[in-house]
Amino acid sequence: MNTISDITAQAIRFIERTTYADLPGEALVIGRRCMVDTFGLYLAGSREPSVRILIEDALSQGGRGDAPLPGAGATRVPAALAGRVWGTAGHAHDWDDTQVSHDPNHVYGLLTHPSVPPLTAALMVGSTLGNVDGRDLMLAFQVGFEVECKISEWMTPRHYRRGHHTSGTVGTFGAAAAAAKLLRLKGDKLAHALGLAASFAAGIRVNFGTMTKPLHVGRACENGITAALLASRGFEADPAALDGTWGFFSVMGEGFDAEKAKAGFGAPLTIVTPGVSVKPYPSGILTHQSMDAMLKLVLDHDLKAEEVDRIRFFAGKNIIEPIRYPIARNHLQAKFSMPALLAMIVLCRRASHHEFEDAFVSGEAMQDLQARTDVINDLEIDALGYDKIRSRIEVLTKDGRTLVQWADERYRGGPSNPVSDAELDGKFRMCAEGVINTGAQDELLALMRGIDAGADIGRLISLISGDDATSHVVRSSPRNN
Repeated sequence: MNTISDITAQAIRFIERTTYADLPGEALVIGRRCMVDTFGLYLAGSREPSVRILIEDALSQGGRGDAPLPGAGATRVPAALAGRVWGTAGHAHDWDDTQVSHDPNHVYGLLTHPSVPPLTAALMVGSTLGNVDGRDLMLAFQVGFEVECKISEWMTPRHYRRGHHTSGTVGTFGAAAAAAKLLRLKGDKLAHALGLAASFAAGIRVNFGTMTKPLHVGRACENGITAALLASRGFEADPAALDGTWGFFSVMGEGFDAEKAKAGFGAPLTIVTPGVSVKPYPSGILTHQSMDAMLKLVLDHDLKAEEVDRIRFFAGKNIIEPIRYPIARNHLQAKFSMPALLAMIVLCRRASHHEFEDAFVSGEAMQDLQARTDVINDLEIDALGYDKIRSRIEVLTKDGRTLVQWADERYRGGPSNPVSDAELDGKFRMCAEGVINTGAQDELLALMRGIDAGADIGRLISLISGDDATSHVVRSSPRNN
């Protein structure tokens, strides 16, 4: 463990000095794509029971009219409280983008979902300030994204292995950095914001598969905004809270990689190199290659569910340990259950958030096929290492065939195999379906594609929050959990 460094000071210099002009064109292009993805997820998540509970809680608390809530029209609440709601909505389906790393010693769970915390914080603080333009918003988002990703990249895998949820812990710094940038915090106040964020950072993996897992990200947004706002008022914290004695790295991760940290923030920006992945399925990122493999097997053999006798799934501990439910009983558990996800592909030949319904997951067909799916720790796959997601599927059919498919190690949605803009727009529209009408979807997409070219930020926020009642689809009630 390295105990002497200036990482906190580096972060402060990066946040203070980075300007919009410093952002390379590729970072801006990717940033707009991340926003399209995240705004769709805000809309999809806004109808989740967990988010509706948080909306009711926020409305019951009331307070300053800083920022809007999903579907609450013109009603506004304090920025941090609104951040909790929107952040939870953005992660509610576990469909938000994921940081990429080329470090073979990393474990995928250590990598954060980078966009929701800084974007949510920027939107809520920007809504409070009222004079923020698209360039300001993009800059705050990019700064928070970079700080969050570098902290995650530099930490030792022990952080995740111990049971911390990085998107909840490290995400707090992303939100704090974005909020601090818009509030123009510098020097000691900026150091104090990071120090507060270090003490606020929380989230443990025991709550994966429950409503509380996406709340980790909501709380990261809330806590990051609170840290920046308190620091702006003069609240103090340790000025070296990342790398100081008993700082975040030592307490939460038992150290950091000093060689990586030498490069510093922004050299290069993580959003460009090694990049970010857009998730094709609303489930844990460790599951996607295997789901694609199952879909290929089903389509190549035109396999029908009634032909399947048994499914055997072979993988290493990097998949099997976090994707932990042997049989999912509800849609939240299904996101972390390989039997559920493979069964869903066989039964539906797709897995969108429309399939992640409790009634379907707990239904007879899903429960039966999950019970006939074996998850097997393959020691040979383990021995290949965890730099890539490797798995093999064997389907035993009732007529005696054994169909085999290895997962493609190239992640669909990742930088080496990205989704197209058209596919990304399709995901956005799928998320927006039933929440806002087609005209509002078109307008939102146009605003996000031109976010830093004079887009009306107030209009963008009103479209997702329901302030413009003509844009929203009437729906009697959210689905039951």
